[in-house]
Amino acid sequence: MITRQTRASTFLFTSFLRPSSASLLPQSYICTPCRRELHRGLPQDGQIPKPIPFVPDVPTFLSLIGREMKKHASKLQSWDELFTLTSSQLKERGIDPPRSRRYLLRWREKYRRGEYGVGGDFKYVKDGVAELRVVEVPCIPTKELKAEDEKVTITHTPGMEKLVLNVPNGSETYVLERGQTTADLVKAKGYKVKDGYIVTGKAALPMKGTSQSGATVTASEGLWEHKRGRKIHGGERRRAEVLHKLRVEANKAAR
Repeated sequence: MITRQTRASTFLFTSFLRPSSASLLPQSYICTPCRRELHRGLPQDGQIPKPIPFVPDVPTFLSLIGREMKKHASKLQSWDELFTLTSSQLKERGIDPPRSRRYLLRWREKYRRGEYGVGGDFKYVKDGVAELRVVEVPCIPTKELKAEDEKVTITHTPGMEKLVLNVPNGSETYVLERGQTTADLVKAKGYKVKDGYIVTGKAALPMKGTSQSGATVTASEGLWEHKRGRKIHGGERRRAEVLHKLRVEANKAAR
């Protein structure tokens, strides 16, 4: 059955081409719009990505994406299984309902493409906790400023800018690596500086008892979760009907 669909899709695509163009296509060519959805199989170029410091193992990954996927951690024995099992194989492992499998497969492909949530760009993580610090570095000039254009404030130094950087746990500053310059520094994605010293962003908790401003981010349940929509007045299909009944009941009560 799959072979017939593949031949049909190839025929439909090549039938609109000139004979000279169609002859250049390989026999095994499958038109991209005719491919099955992701939950029907694995992509041909699917590779197993490596764990990152913020996501070192399967339980952490399932916990971050939320929707109670962490309860299925015991059904996946290794990191390779997480990225190689098909939807039917996940079903055999007991990962239900189907929307949970689709959600897992969608996040799996996002991770494969490097589309992480907050904390995915962290380099220094210890026991699931990353530390962020406000670091002042020389700013890269975008245009020539006159002397009168530079303004001095309590929280800003002329020629300097503040970045939120991920630093090794327990350190109060960031030490440049060999061959690295301040121009190579990139602020943590999803976090910014407020009032010159406060780190704001998702799941950022201020650090206490330190001489400098900073925050901690923990790999917690649902940190990367995509929230489901909720039905109001019966959802989109029944909203008009439900609102009409409510208005009728309100009019009857007002009489």
